[in-house]
This record gives sequence, C-alpha cells and structure tokens, in this order.
Amino acid sequence: MPPAAALAPAMRRTMTPEQPEVATPPKHDARDLIGAGVQARIELDDKTYWLRITRAGKLILTK
Repeated sequence: MPPAAALAPAMRRTMTPEQPEVATPPKHDARDLIGAGVQARIELDDKTYWLRITRAGKLILTK
C-alpha cells in the first residue's frame, strides 16, 4: 500500500492504539449539496430525504 501522504484524502487511513485501521469518510460541504436554496433532496434506496439548512445555520435531515 502506498504511504498515506500519496493517497487521496478520502482514502487516507487513520489508526490509534485502541482502534483498528479504518478509511477516512469523504467530506461534503452542505452548501454545495443545497446550492442557492435552503434545502436539497437526497435519495437512498428509492427513499427520499430532505436536507435543510435552518436560519441558525443548523442542518436538519428529514424523511
């Protein structure tokens, strides 16, 4: 396996003495997902979820 520095950020692995080696999850900016509005529709296994940014800057995910 190549050194961690040579891998893409999503493929880097982190390890501590207490935890096994795991892949770092990808990071997504919520504002990129939502675009110019305040909510976005997200689909998973034929189910639709709504991601919304509140006026206070919090995220709400609803079914």
